[in-house]
Amino acid sequence: MQSTGTRNPATTPTHCPYCALQCGMNLTPVEGGTVEVSDRADFPVNRGALCGKGRTAAQVLAPGARLTSPLVRAADGTLAPAGWDEALDRIARNLERTRAEHGADALGVFGGGGLTNEKAYALGKFARVVLGTSQIDYNGRFCMSSAAAAGTRAFGLDRGLPFPLEDIPRTGCVILVGSNPAETMPPSLRYFTELRENGGTLIVVDPRRTKTAEQADLHLAPRPGTDLALALGMLHLVVAEGRVDEAYVEERTSGWEEARAAAMAHWPEHVERITGVSVPELREAVRLFCAPEAAMVLTARGPEQQAKGTDTVGAWINLCLATGRAGRPRSGYGCLTGQGNGQGGREHGQKADQLPGYRKLTDPAARRHVAEVWGVDPDSLPGPGRSAYELLDALGTDIRSLLVMGSNPVVSAPRAAHVEGRLRSLDFLAVCDVVLSETAELADVVLPVTQWAEETGTTTNLEGRVLLRRRAITPPEGVRGDLEVLHGLAGRLGVEKGFPADPEEVFEELRRASAGGPADYSGIDYRRLARENGVFWPCPAPPADGTGAAPHPGTPRLFLDRFATDDGRARFAPVAHRPSAEEPDDAYPVLLTTGRVVAQYQSGAQTRRVAELNAAAPGPFVELHPRLAARLGAAEGDPLAVVSRRGRAVAPARITTAIRPDTVFMPFHWPGEGRANTLTNPALDPASRMPEFKVCAVRVEVAR
Repeated sequence: MQSTGTRNPATTPTHCPYCALQCGMNLTPVEGGTVEVSDRADFPVNRGALCGKGRTAAQVLAPGARLTSPLVRAADGTLAPAGWDEALDRIARNLERTRAEHGADALGVFGGGGLTNEKAYALGKFARVVLGTSQIDYNGRFCMSSAAAAGTRAFGLDRGLPFPLEDIPRTGCVILVGSNPAETMPPSLRYFTELRENGGTLIVVDPRRTKTAEQADLHLAPRPGTDLALALGMLHLVVAEGRVDEAYVEERTSGWEEARAAAMAHWPEHVERITGVSVPELREAVRLFCAPEAAMVLTARGPEQQAKGTDTVGAWINLCLATGRAGRPRSGYGCLTGQGNGQGGREHGQKADQLPGYRKLTDPAARRHVAEVWGVDPDSLPGPGRSAYELLDALGTDIRSLLVMGSNPVVSAPRAAHVEGRLRSLDFLAVCDVVLSETAELADVVLPVTQWAEETGTTTNLEGRVLLRRRAITPPEGVRGDLEVLHGLAGRLGVEKGFPADPEEVFEELRRASAGGPADYSGIDYRRLARENGVFWPCPAPPADGTGAAPHPGTPRLFLDRFATDDGRARFAPVAHRPSAEEPDDAYPVLLTTGRVVAQYQSGAQTRRVAELNAAAPGPFVELHPRLAARLGAAEGDPLAVVSRRGRAVAPARITTAIRPDTVFMPFHWPGEGRANTLTNPALDPASRMPEFKVCAVRVEVAR
């Protein structure tokens, strides 16, 4: 666990840089220039537990693993070390040239769900105020955007979990759809274990028998892309068996008649043919879900990363509403957000259609409020821009120069070979990153930026709990923070004020910009976060009327009195099953689904630099059923070529009965020949603009 730079003498309580649990950890500088990661039992989310990624997180601080100098593209085509002034000057000069020659919307900005709230806020402001471009989005679009769209449609507000994780063991039943927390966020698994120890039941919906599914009371293994039909089939049975909470539906919802009519077209035998889940399994799932007084549905990327992801999540929300399982204690629908600041990252302005505080960019009142905080004319703010994949697809044509901060789309984007080609076609590319990622390798300028242990800032975890990450060590000479980068570029582009490098100063402005919005942080400050171990939003500031009103306590549980819609009622979604954008055929007869493994994270840009994690997960693989392997003549470890309409990936076979015979699985953490996202389909959900990562048609053959 290496680090460099001046060491603070005391242990610093902070949070893990990886997933949306944002587990608490302690960092202690030790003799020899290293940092020791240790348990932090006082943080209620992980209660001291850390996964392998968290325990080894400090190893990416080592000089050999990370960037310590700006790099610029030399005349011979190589990336060469440069000074900060030279690097920033080159970026500013090229951005200005592109804007002068092609207009402001020829400039693109691509952010990340791992950026702190301060960085996400400043990046969105930089794009709209300094560059004047509408073309900004971020990789969180690939994570939880369908759940956000469905939650907003149903409840009037999106927060990953509208209740704290501590409520999970206290409910009666959880349906976990398309999530494998045993590998994606291991410290959270204790909540589901405690649920069962307390007499509750766990239902896991996943086409693979994952480590999480092995612990379930009931595992449903639908064909990929059919989660929507499964949810509708369960709702059909709820109606047919008289399990609807009629009083709740009447009092707290609207749109039930249309949603019920849509569900009744999905009778159990029809759903069995679509999904492969048997009618007895469907009936058992409904019985387990409806038997206790309280229950929850939690979704993750499985149902969300589909071209019908918003409707799919909407169907699971319908199941909660029809049975009275939303806006009540120990009940509700929630999304298990993936990225470290996936929640906060989508709240404060780096998303194409949003302003800080989760305000809509098209709302005149929202524009006026934020423009006043920023000191600009509301009419000067651009309108909504392209979503993430659409932005990447436009590179080199409509968008000529791009600034990337905290993302690696060469590995993480769908149809990745095409996206890589689009990045190569740009007039100019600048990347801010901790390491020389695959995307940074293509850049004209690479800026080395600080990591979580070297900077202070806030994140918002999957519960909506705003947290304070604290700086524990001084970064190496030659490394600067992302806020310093934006400050330097703004000044060079003619905006001298409004982009401070101090994170607390940025957060104070964020508080004002979010005030009165759906995600209101105005009652939160750094001192309070340190004192209270986090605060749940919305948390408005007390009125400045001289009455000495007590601070708002924060909102751990949403919707207990009313939903955030105009009339306070939750809205059913009248949805019907439809096929995936790409179904199997004679040329591509097998389904591909993708996901994560426990030892790697996202595009792997950081975790692939940790020896212990690489030893546990050294490379990609193709998981397939023995029956499919026998048809192919494939043995364990044979190189398999997986081919879609977008490209070809090759990785060793991993043969297991834990997957359906009609499906193969690939993890997406690696570049090169085994890059799973070479294959994936960029077909977009019409509401969320989420690409269909989770299902596409492929053929599989032994690559001899």
